[in-house]
Amino acid sequence: MTIRYSIIIPVYNRPDELKELLESLFVLKKERSAVDSGQPVDWEIIVVEDGSTVRSEEICTEFANALDVTYVYQENAGPAAARNTGSRSARGEWLIFFDSDCIIPQGYFDAVNEALRDGSIDFFGGPDRASAEFSATQKAIDYAMTSFLTTGGIRGGRRKLDRYYPRSFNKGVRKTAFEDVGGFSGLRFGEDLDLSMRLMKAGYHSVLIEDAWVYHKRRTDLKKFFKQVYNSGMARVVLNRLHPGTMKLVHLLPSVFVIYILAALVSLFISPGVMWYPVGILVLILFIDGFRSTGSPEAALLAPPAGIVQLCGYGTGLVHAFILIHVLGRNKASAFEETFYK
Repeated sequence: MTIRYSIIIPVYNRPDELKELLESLFVLKKERSAVDSGQPVDWEIIVVEDGSTVRSEEICTEFANALDVTYVYQENAGPAAARNTGSRSARGEWLIFFDSDCIIPQGYFDAVNEALRDGSIDFFGGPDRASAEFSATQKAIDYAMTSFLTTGGIRGGRRKLDRYYPRSFNKGVRKTAFEDVGGFSGLRFGEDLDLSMRLMKAGYHSVLIEDAWVYHKRRTDLKKFFKQVYNSGMARVVLNRLHPGTMKLVHLLPSVFVIYILAALVSLFISPGVMWYPVGILVLILFIDGFRSTGSPEAALLAPPAGIVQLCGYGTGLVHAFILIHVLGRNKASAFEETFYK
């Protein structure tokens, strides 16, 4: 059987979330089989367990008769290495990378098939959304990560003013192109953007497929969310060192916000908190826009703190990495000293 898509899923201590992802793919397979009168589905699934202490092998076995699932275990090396491991055994023309906390909706592959019809695309990505079943915190975090008010919208929720760099939570790459540039690098964070940048430098063409979106659960609390966006801010400095010119003015705005907050704190010792008025206006705007976006009063109440965490986390991470690399002379590869998944 010809395999067109190899779906590669790195997983670390998330068997329950992986089960939801596989269930969504099973639903898609049943729908496709009904349309094709029982013809085989043209994709495979490769799950790479990245040194988990809570393994997902039983989950994969549970779906073995319903889906073409291959389970691979490796010692902990990070999501980039896990994706490379899955890619080496992939049989498909295209590699599609999903994070284990994603759920794939109906119509995903229809949108992808339509976009790839003319053969001009070498790699692609799609947006992410929050499901109605997600918690208020998850909806608020999704809002912060996709709203232009928090600079989250630069991730790919809409068509770009600049070139589009797909992210690995929802990313497809021709296998030949992936192998040509050597797959994912050894970066701890920002490895998905690094791959997209290297593909572009090699002359490959990317596109945002707006209708190929996924539900993405993201982090479940604001502390974990802060760590995630903090790492993203650090990664941006490393990426600009590797790919000069890729840092844009919009990437610096969260750091400007952090500096403003620090100045506002100092101002409290000098004069009344006049500098906090703009912050209060931002909080009000985030609440109103959060309610417009999510339709949930609970998520709207959490949208301002999630937005502040997004800006402060990314901004402080960027400043920290800038000091480490450009002031203290730390090698770019050692800018990140903590382990994955925390």
